Amino acid sequence: MKILVLNCGSSSIKYALYDMTDNSVITSGGIEKIGSPDSFINVKLRGEKHKIMHPVEEHTAGVQYIFQVLTTGEYAVLKDASEINAVGHRMVHGGERFNKSVVLTPEVMEAFTACNDLAPLHNPANIKGVNAVSALLPGVPQVGVFDTAFHQTMPAYAYMYALPYSLYEKHGIRRYGFHGTSHRYVSHRVCEFLGIKAEGSRIITCHIGNGASIAAVKDGKCVDTSMGLTPLEGLIMGTRSGDIDAGAVTFIMDKLHLDTKGVSDLLNKQSGLAGVSGLSNDFRDILAGIEAGNERARLAKEMYTYRIKKYIGAYAAAMGGVDVILFTGGAGENQWEVREGATAGLEFLGVKMDVAKNRSCRATEAIISADDSAVTVCVVPTDEELMIALDTQALAK
Repeated sequence: MKILVLNCGSSSIKYALYDMTDNSVITSGGIEKIGSPDSFINVKLRGEKHKIMHPVEEHTAGVQYIFQVLTTGEYAVLKDASEINAVGHRMVHGGERFNKSVVLTPEVMEAFTACNDLAPLHNPANIKGVNAVSALLPGVPQVGVFDTAFHQTMPAYAYMYALPYSLYEKHGIRRYGFHGTSHRYVSHRVCEFLGIKAEGSRIITCHIGNGASIAAVKDGKCVDTSMGLTPLEGLIMGTRSGDIDAGAVTFIMDKLHLDTKGVSDLLNKQSGLAGVSGLSNDFRDILAGIEAGNERARLAKEMYTYRIKKYIGAYAAAMGGVDVILFTGGAGENQWEVREGATAGLEFLGVKMDVAKNRSCRATEAIISADDSAVTVCVVPTDEELMIALDTQALAK
């Protein structure tokens, strides 16, 4: 069985083609800068990466071009698109309607479209991806895997905001959480890796990258997560502010004469590591700035890791303790400095790190806490695409 996984973002499309006989990736890649004259596609095949400059005006044309690359030319891996047995889509915001992956029927798509207000940049792109596949492969089953689904097990006291209740009833304003597919994958995988059962376990999953979130997972189910109605809430991220006093937002709007779009741009695209440091949204550049003696880079790093540590402490309290803390995502998997800073001072929780293990671990499954640590701290690389492929396989059958 061959399954194509598509992730249509606001200005990009990532894809991966799987052979489900052994869950292997046949080829993968992605189109970047959709709508820009310098758009291009990256193709990864047989361990090598190739970049092809190609104008892509919008997502429908992007999906069509991906099918063209898969079936024709020097990077083709299929004789015909009909070899694809099913297509799995990353769907960003499913609201309260979707708490698990589903086959994408017209009724499902209608309900998903009703969630567009909650993710106006991403949900319409997801819909275009589904419609483009329907035109290219009519009759082939398509499955939606929702970023928000894993977090739908949160209790009301965790997901509600202390706002007039009518705002929840009329507009669905509440915490939804994101990166759910990643949190679901790593929280299940770490149990396999450590040889423990999900039932009875208290796991804190830290997805740390340019976008970052933390989830508290008790007995295999999410009981709290750091992102909210939108991906802005919670941790400090590459260009997102994370938690901020709502009063500060209105104050900034008054002082800078910003409308809602302007303040959204400031908080989502000009803040975070980039805003504090003045250097970059990339943690590697922050570390280089610290080496060069840049004090704002140092401040950005300290704020970044301190916020992670605060959430770990909060979620340990929410679950009555913690058994496993795991790091995943680009920075979580590759930057020992993030993990070291985020766990420093957590000895009172039973965390005892092994400095050498932590500093030598990079993008591989590993325990990085000391052998006598009461809490196991580990790194588990995420694989959202595989999770989508597995869900698609199960539902397509």
